[in-house]
Amino acid sequence: MIEVKKEGILLKKSALGFESEGVLNPAVIKEGEIIHLFYRAVAKGNYSSIGYCKLSSPLVVESRNDVPIIFPQCAYETHGVEDPRITKIDNIYYLTYTCFDGVNALGALVISEDLIHWHKIGIIVPQIAFEEFYRLASAKGVLNEKYIRYNDPLHLLEREGKKILIWDKNVIFFPRRIDGKLFFLHRVKPDIQLVGVCHLNELTVEFWQHYFLHLHHNIVLSPKYEHEVSYIGGGCTPIETEFGWLLIYHGVHDTLNGYVYSACAALLDLENPLKELARLPYALFTPQEEWELKGEVNNVCFPTGATLVGDRLFIYYGAADEQIAVASLSLTALLIELMTYTKNDE
Repeated sequence: MIEVKKEGILLKKSALGFESEGVLNPAVIKEGEIIHLFYRAVAKGNYSSIGYCKLSSPLVVESRNDVPIIFPQCAYETHGVEDPRITKIDNIYYLTYTCFDGVNALGALVISEDLIHWHKIGIIVPQIAFEEFYRLASAKGVLNEKYIRYNDPLHLLEREGKKILIWDKNVIFFPRRIDGKLFFLHRVKPDIQLVGVCHLNELTVEFWQHYFLHLHHNIVLSPKYEHEVSYIGGGCTPIETEFGWLLIYHGVHDTLNGYVYSACAALLDLENPLKELARLPYALFTPQEEWELKGEVNNVCFPTGATLVGDRLFIYYGAADEQIAVASLSLTALLIELMTYTKNDE
């Protein structure tokens, strides 16, 4: 077992209107000695924007903005911008988030050259109804029943005058091109899927139709162990190591007390991230502290950002969907432990 230290709460909600109901699920990127943290801020009525604070060290907040840095401006995000993740590729910062229009939750992208001025690219995941998704994804074989259970629970076509689409969230870019391509993780429940393109303009309707027709070839990880048996989703930006891409993700288990969200860990191949090399058969850490067990949503550790200081990996996570907490561990110890559970050994 990995020794994980729960460092405690880093950030709480404030009296400011845009974050008076909660702060959670932060994106984190380190530049020099400064750690930049972009977090989901929740206002009354569950309307979210993205706030910002600067850390002088992994556990010390140096400054915090009193207004959101990214907020709803477009029709596809009228009810909020949520759950950011960030990475830097080719000197451009890619910040992904979930846009919510009151009916549909989809992965969107903004980019920046300086972490101050942001340009909205828009939705980059497919905008597809369940019926078409099912037709394509089941054309070459039986579709996992969980795709039906989680994505078509009410069999509705419209709500509030809007077409109901497959929810596609947890969009996370890899921090460098692989074989010349931009790769990003995304999640249509219950699995984590992968996309690779040379340019984002390749993400056309036709691209996604072909993609879902061959869905089984695009799945990175599927639920496997008890702590993640219900569904899984991307967490932190993948970290490049000598053994592979370290992926900290979240796993969900439906219990008698409701869903329990835990932090999990896996290794993916450096040049073919569709290939799973290793995975911990147990959760990296689970809700145990009071701030994780009780909140807006109980029993939640939702990892979304990480930074490395020496050999110490600091993982930032949403705690009970209400505040931001930090856990830390030895990167070397985690990699050694993961390598004892390589897929070839199973």
